[in-house]
Amino acid sequence: MSNFTMNRRGFLTNAALLGGLAAASQTMLTVSGANAQGLAKIRMQLGWLASNGLLGEVVAIEKGFYAEQGIELEIVPGGPNVDGVAGVASGQSNVGQISSSPSVMLARSAGVPIKAIAAGYQKHPYAYFSKKSKPIEKPADMVGKTVAIQPTGAILLRALLAKNGIAEDQVTVVNMGADMNQLVTGQADAVVGWLTNVNALKVLGDDRIDMLLWDTGIQLYANVYYTTDDQLANNTKDLTGFIAATAKGWGYARDNPAEAVDILVKAYPNLDKASELEAIGPLMTFAFNETTVANGWGAMSKENWEAQIKTYADLGQFKGTVPTVDDVMSLALLDATTDIRKQVG
Repeated sequence: MSNFTMNRRGFLTNAALLGGLAAASQTMLTVSGANAQGLAKIRMQLGWLASNGLLGEVVAIEKGFYAEQGIELEIVPGGPNVDGVAGVASGQSNVGQISSSPSVMLARSAGVPIKAIAAGYQKHPYAYFSKKSKPIEKPADMVGKTVAIQPTGAILLRALLAKNGIAEDQVTVVNMGADMNQLVTGQADAVVGWLTNVNALKVLGDDRIDMLLWDTGIQLYANVYYTTDDQLANNTKDLTGFIAATAKGWGYARDNPAEAVDILVKAYPNLDKASELEAIGPLMTFAFNETTVANGWGAMSKENWEAQIKTYADLGQFKGTVPTVDDVMSLALLDATTDIRKQVG
């Protein structure tokens, strides 16, 4: 069974919601104000529930890096019934963090005035997992196989197949459940998930082959930070401080992983310490690599964004105007924090 058609309908529904959000965002409220200590309040809206994707932020709060920049950071959790982009676009929050870079492009195409300002993960941890007995190590190995994906993964699989010259009807697509058991039971030849989600991957044990989406040619950013055009123009000082402090937090977490995990689970007791200690190693390979060595934490390139836009345009994913690179991202805050970001790259 193919779910590409079903997921297309889901995309159209989301596009309609974004269209309504674009109209609402024309009357944005700007978040501002200071606390009793005179620190500027910055609200960061998450796209989902709190996780290890916030490691650098909670460390920066604990170590006083935001206070050094004259900022008090409030982290606003997302969830299944929370539209994080709406919270930022409406002005309720100053900045947001979203799991995958295409969400910014799609929102911008629908008229929502947001832009990416930094990439928390240089490579997206999204991967396809298979068994050693029936390995999928490269895209060509998918031919004739059954791949279980969530609805949001349909466009990623379509992009992968198109990039590698594989017809969609050569791969069987089924709905993925809440866990990865379909691979264990043989109902699917591959399942999907993030390599940083060590709890979900435990069921697969050592009998596992990983194929990163990035390595197939679809090179997306993850844990992307974004803000509105209005905030970027009128709240530059505080947002610059936010990026500087966040970079320091992530650098400290990389250099002091055990302490960073202690801080994380203290802030979010629902997280399992043992699992987070196991996850921090893989996580840091996505946050820091040769790109950050050269350009510092959070780096992005216009060339990468151009390639992403082309991929989604070729697949007909933009229901509005195809956005330009300058529509979807800004290097202004990264440029303003180059020195401090390179210190932790």
